[in-house]
Amino acid sequence: MGGKKRQIKLAVHINPAGGNHVAAWMHPRAQKDSSRNASHYLDMARTAERGKFDLIFLADSAATRDGSFKRLARFPQYMIYLEPLTLLSAMAVGTRHVGLVATASTSYFEPYNVARLFGSLDHISGGRAGWNVVTTANAAAALNYGREEHYSHAERYARAREFVDVVKGLWDSWDDDACVWNEETGIYFDHEKVHRLNHKGDFLSVRGPLNMERPPQGHPVLIQAGTSEDGKNLAAEIADMVFVTEQEMPSVQAIYRDIKARTLGFGRRPEDLLVMPGIGVLVRPTAEEARRDYEQLQSLVHPDVGLEVLGAQMNFADLTGADVEKPLPDHLLPRGDSTQERRMRGVLADNPGITVRQLYERFTGARTSHVVVGDPIQCADRLQEWFESEAADGFVIQPLLLPEGLDDFVDLVVPELQRRGLYRRDYEGTTLRENLGLPRPASRYREG
Repeated sequence: MGGKKRQIKLAVHINPAGGNHVAAWMHPRAQKDSSRNASHYLDMARTAERGKFDLIFLADSAATRDGSFKRLARFPQYMIYLEPLTLLSAMAVGTRHVGLVATASTSYFEPYNVARLFGSLDHISGGRAGWNVVTTANAAAALNYGREEHYSHAERYARAREFVDVVKGLWDSWDDDACVWNEETGIYFDHEKVHRLNHKGDFLSVRGPLNMERPPQGHPVLIQAGTSEDGKNLAAEIADMVFVTEQEMPSVQAIYRDIKARTLGFGRRPEDLLVMPGIGVLVRPTAEEARRDYEQLQSLVHPDVGLEVLGAQMNFADLTGADVEKPLPDHLLPRGDSTQERRMRGVLADNPGITVRQLYERFTGARTSHVVVGDPIQCADRLQEWFESEAADGFVIQPLLLPEGLDDFVDLVVPELQRRGLYRRDYEGTTLRENLGLPRPASRYREG
């Protein structure tokens, strides 16, 4: 007898400012005030749950984007956020099944705070919390947290490994059965089942224990998104899910195979880590409608915004003064060794003579993610192709326009995926781990 048929997992990235397209907020049907509108987020959560999505993903930043505020005034994404854990706690009481995932930085949080925040969300939601582990690439964050300069790349990742281990240790502070609530003896908890961590490492010193019971999932789900060498190693070591942003399927396939293989070096199984590429989506009942809507969004991109987006894809290069109707001048060509710069050199090599405008238009939809514009069949075909070609265990859907982009995906694409037997018709369990098919971690203090 064969095992259960493998099925697509789905997350949705809910970006503020009207969607994942950089000009989404200017579209007449966008939710322009979404960066402060909690009701909008709750509506999105309920829509995702109606579509049987595994989880909602909220990004965050420890600082606003550096650059010209005059240009950034046209590009509010990455500038204005509601604090995601507060927002997800509100969304938790309005939903029952969908997972709730937010970003928190290992560079600019303390592990005790992170353990409490995500442990609390896991309890509030009944086991649906997830932590997107980031090390923070934005150097401007240092100036908001009492540091004169940002951590180096290697230091950020070394700190992150220790940080995650401390957080997991804090989640294990209380055994699952520590609370006995024995009225006859007057004992609320068994003191032998509470553990101090007593961690002293290269970066962190944390005594513990955490002042809450062990989370329902044991450990909330861990997500990681870096694809540098350090990022892939960290994902293979600690992540339950990795969020990949690449525009072409061969690149994603290479990352998929690479990270899965690296899990073996950390004593893990490849199937214990889900690889979920981001996919920017604009789906309409007909391909013509989708193309028309996409062209309208592209027409709303101001050149200042295009240069800001393109600069961000070149390690925050300053492209002020570049002629958008001509190729990128030699003195602005990317020459560094960052992931973004290597990616950009590949794009330029594959597209000789490409103008700056044509170049930035490649990244205005969902930045470095692949973008699908079409009808439900075309969209489902693309997801199925990637899923069946060892490029994905599922997808982080990034609707270009919100709220209607998520409604369209749920109403048009989800039924098609279900018809093909590629996607669930109902949730398998009550926790995020159960729905993702991931095991519940045992406590480090468990005997045997």
